[in-house]
Amino acid sequence: MAAKAFQKIYTKITQITKATCTLKATGVGYDELASIDGRLAQVVKIMDDEVTLQVFAGTEGIKTNAEVVFMGKAPSLKVSEQLAGRFFNAYGDPIDGGPIPEGFDIEIGGPSVNPVRRKQPSELIATGIAGIDLNNTLVTGQKIPFFADPDQPFNQVMAMVAMRAKSDKIILGGMGMTNDDYLYFKNVFSNAGALDRIVSFINTTEDPSVERLLIPDMSLAAAEYFAVEKNEKVLVLLTDMTNYADALAIVSNRMDQIPSKDSMPGSLYSDLAKIYEKAVQFPEGGSITIIAVTTLSGGDITHAVPDNTGYITEGQLYLRRDSDVGKVIVDPFRSLSRLKQLVTGKKTREDHPQVMNAAVRLYADAANAKTKMENGFDLTDYDMRTLAFAKDYSEKLLAIDVNLDTTEMLDVAWELFSEHFTPAEVNIKQSLVDKYWKK
Repeated sequence: MAAKAFQKIYTKITQITKATCTLKATGVGYDELASIDGRLAQVVKIMDDEVTLQVFAGTEGIKTNAEVVFMGKAPSLKVSEQLAGRFFNAYGDPIDGGPIPEGFDIEIGGPSVNPVRRKQPSELIATGIAGIDLNNTLVTGQKIPFFADPDQPFNQVMAMVAMRAKSDKIILGGMGMTNDDYLYFKNVFSNAGALDRIVSFINTTEDPSVERLLIPDMSLAAAEYFAVEKNEKVLVLLTDMTNYADALAIVSNRMDQIPSKDSMPGSLYSDLAKIYEKAVQFPEGGSITIIAVTTLSGGDITHAVPDNTGYITEGQLYLRRDSDVGKVIVDPFRSLSRLKQLVTGKKTREDHPQVMNAAVRLYADAANAKTKMENGFDLTDYDMRTLAFAKDYSEKLLAIDVNLDTTEMLDVAWELFSEHFTPAEVNIKQSLVDKYWKK
């Protein structure tokens, strides 16, 4: 063993598996980075003086006398205002051709915030998408996933939320993105002149899949810097958490761990929770809100990834294509924001909760009318009006391409009510009808 500028170098590997190398070494810490013949690796297990390293790019071709150099630190990110507007890879290195940002090093993947330092979330985070702001209002410090089929335009929705959301910083964590998606985000952000508030960490399909595991930690380390040090409202967009979970499965499989449900590792729940629990509202005003995409295979909501995600997060948003209007909408029946009552009618206009409930109830009546029609029953005049309302509601409010603020959404809803129904049928408190009903 020789030492090179404080770095320990070892050349005797005792065991090599598909993903790991084991050797005897001392003075090494968990999560510490190392290089094995130039390949990046990380300490995943220490038993006495036996150290096991996970090799990110796989161990193929590594010999037992390969040179192992320990770097003396866990993966870290240099944080400063210089992160804004930049694109980085999973290791925090720039991939946009710009200079390496200066700043101070922070380790990634630390613990989530102590509950004593948390505040009950109570600030509205508006996205300009009515299916979210009107029916499933989001609150700063919330964690919520989009459940979407792989063929749905969830990256476009993510980009829209990034452009419209009222927040100080947006952190995009892309896992297993196609190059097209990466360029799409890059173009949307730069064309809108919004780059100055967006930081992106990108792992594409061409990068090793194991590197995806670093993306959420990198994204959240940046988010914590802006939320804690600068007291900013930070929105973290993670897409796609199913790719992240698949990478976890690859690693645990290579390490010969016994898989759990749907061939996912047994640690899946805590691996996901470690990420989502970083969402927080600080008393000083800074906050981290997490919106993540979880793609479903064949719409299967019982798969281990969406199933575990549902236990950890505060609701879910569902995208589906509405065949009547041919647009993608945020489904009002299957979507739910568990924290919306903290802001609806308090941080938004007084009529918000009643309008939201009335609209969804009438939309449900339309769904019943549709079932009657499909089964050959006669429709009443009311049924016909609910169907017409549902079409307008999807087109003018639920479709993801509609961009309105919450007050405009409420006004549009009142217009649709008065166009299709009588006040008695809409069934909203009389004082609100007197004030807002469109004559």
